[in-house]
Parts: sequence; structure tokens; C-alpha cells
Amino acid sequence: MRTGAILVVVWLLIGSFAAYQRSYFSGDTQVNCAELGTILVTIVAGPLNYVGVNPKIECGVPQPSQ
Repeated sequence: MRTGAILVVVWLLIGSFAAYQRSYFSGDTQVNCAELGTILVTIVAGPLNYVGVNPKIECGVPQPSQ
């Protein structure tokens, strides 16, 4: 059980480092649904980021009727 927990923590740390390298934590832009989703998916993807996975999330918010 302990080994599995350590592996999960290391996996998420690698994903966080990948998000950091892509400047997702720079704070220069306003965070929206798509950007937050991309950051979270990048962290969850972990080491897969270094073998070519580049997860992106797009989300559309319905516009109010006119």
C-alpha cells in the first residue's frame, strides 16, 4: 500500500513539473475553465507528458439568449 502511495505522489510531482515547464503557473493570464482543465489534465498525465502527450481541454460556456 505504501509503495502505491509513493508512486502516485511521484507521478503527480512529475506532472506538476511538466505544467511548470509549460508556464501554466505563471499567472500572466486570467484562469478560465479551459486553462484550469488543461493544467489539471497535465498534472494527472504525469510522466506521459514526456513521451509526447500534450493534453488540452476546451470548454464552452453557453451564451445567454438575446
